[in-house]
Amino acid sequence: MKAIYNNILGSISEGKKLLAVLIDPDKMKPEDLSGFMQKLNQSVATHVFVGGSAVNEHATEILVAEIKRYTHLPIVLFPGDVTQITNHADAVLFLSLISGDNPEYLIGKHIKAVSKLKYFDLEVIPTGYVLIENGKQTSVEKVTKTKPLSRHNTQHIVDTAKAGELLGMQLIYLEAGSGAIHPVPTEIISFVKQELEIPLIVGGGIRSKLQLENAYNSGADLVVIGTAFEDDENFFDELKKDTLE
Repeated sequence: MKAIYNNILGSISEGKKLLAVLIDPDKMKPEDLSGFMQKLNQSVATHVFVGGSAVNEHATEILVAEIKRYTHLPIVLFPGDVTQITNHADAVLFLSLISGDNPEYLIGKHIKAVSKLKYFDLEVIPTGYVLIENGKQTSVEKVTKTKPLSRHNTQHIVDTAKAGELLGMQLIYLEAGSGAIHPVPTEIISFVKQELEIPLIVGGGIRSKLQLENAYNSGADLVVIGTAFEDDENFFDELKKDTLE
């Protein structure tokens, strides 16, 4: 069953743009979730992503179970490690860091996850994860011990994304990183989108409605925003339902 992925494909075919709000279990306390989720539900968000580069064990499971109390939106895991996989979610992005050369994040973590996933009723979505430099070192870079791709080498980024598609990935995720100084450049999004036949996710460094719209207009099918909401929940007010229609 591929309900989440098929829904993404269906939305794209209808010309709809998708927005995921990323919640980091290490930064969001369950007792603070009620008000946050109320604002999220009133926004144009279509998905809830949960995960982080370094998360305490069991924190994800506790938070996801709590999130389900407040929303009917699909909850998708964005795991930095096997410990962040929980059966309480609806799907998991099976992330392979194809922009890096650390085998642990290309395939190693995935092998360790199999023994857990085979007992879970989670939709598994193979996702090519491409980290792009943004002006500062990110948590992903520190944890994976890999270097992001240069934002000045567009062709290499395009080729990396296309290679992920040819390897069988169902999604490509262009990531500038949590708290990025600069989001993924619009020209990179555009060139990558032109080469792909699968959905394109873009995240990192998006802090305004204009940056969000620029990402959509450049070809992003789904945009992920996390830090902007962590820093200022009033950002939700700019993204209430109907504001992007």
